[in-house]
Amino acid sequence: MLIRKPSDIRSSEITPLRAYLSRRAIMRGSAGLIAAGALGGLSLAAPLQTVKSDLTTTGETLTSKDDVTSYNNFYEFGVDKSDPAENAGPLTTSPWTVKVDGMVAKPGDYAFEDIVKPHAIEERVYRMRCVEGWSMVIPWNGFPLADLLKRFEPLSSAKYVAFETLVRPAEMPGQDSSWPVLEWPYVEGLRLDEAMNPLTLMAIGLYGETLPNQNGAPLRLVVPWKYGFKGIKSIVRITLTDTQPPTSWNKQAANEYGFYANVNPQVDHPRWSQATERRIGESGGFSAPRRDTLMFNGYGDFVASLYSGMDLAQNY
Repeated sequence: MLIRKPSDIRSSEITPLRAYLSRRAIMRGSAGLIAAGALGGLSLAAPLQTVKSDLTTTGETLTSKDDVTSYNNFYEFGVDKSDPAENAGPLTTSPWTVKVDGMVAKPGDYAFEDIVKPHAIEERVYRMRCVEGWSMVIPWNGFPLADLLKRFEPLSSAKYVAFETLVRPAEMPGQDSSWPVLEWPYVEGLRLDEAMNPLTLMAIGLYGETLPNQNGAPLRLVVPWKYGFKGIKSIVRITLTDTQPPTSWNKQAANEYGFYANVNPQVDHPRWSQATERRIGESGGFSAPRRDTLMFNGYGDFVASLYSGMDLAQNY
């Protein structure tokens, strides 16, 4: 097995709220310096206290932090892989508010600190696969999306969870382009049972530090058995609904990017095979030997039952 089963978390292992909020205060001050231009495009990160989760991939070499933070898809900051790291520094991430609405008993506008503070911050290593054929192994820091959703008390009629990214063209130059790649805001969605799966993570950090802007600060989705475009970044809205929500890449090219986006090496992308992948950072660079892609990215023991009876070639 490449991933261990869950175990109880001791109360002594939970990040103290005072320690967490004091770090956020430091970040607020740093954000002000960035906004003033004092730090140029530098994206600051602060350390997090984390508890190691049993829901973590084992036996995999971690992708270097430099690669994880410099090779990204985040089209709000540009289309090249290096653009997010180069352009995302000025993004103001504190204060930050997330609107929760739709089919929940407790809707509202929640400050980032209120979203995070009841949760233990876990470290989980996940294998991540991009539809373009590259992959990484990343130590994320966050908490289960299921735990967050339960706080808002989804109604029995809720079937899906929709997510929305920040729109701020003044700080996100890709949104200010005369030739936009996508329709803004970036939107994504999951079935409610996918969202409640224990693997689904709300990430606030990686490598034991707060998320860099280019990786989706301050709050992003991580769904390790799906292709990377499902991992919506810089989330400002979470909506519970009874209908399948629109998703950005599905709207852009439905024949290439389905709603489910499960890693499936047996279903080719219209323009390339998904059977193999290139692990970023391995010796040889772009000439490194490719490896076989695993069904559900190797997490089938946890998620295959979600799709029992479905045609995964049609529901891609």
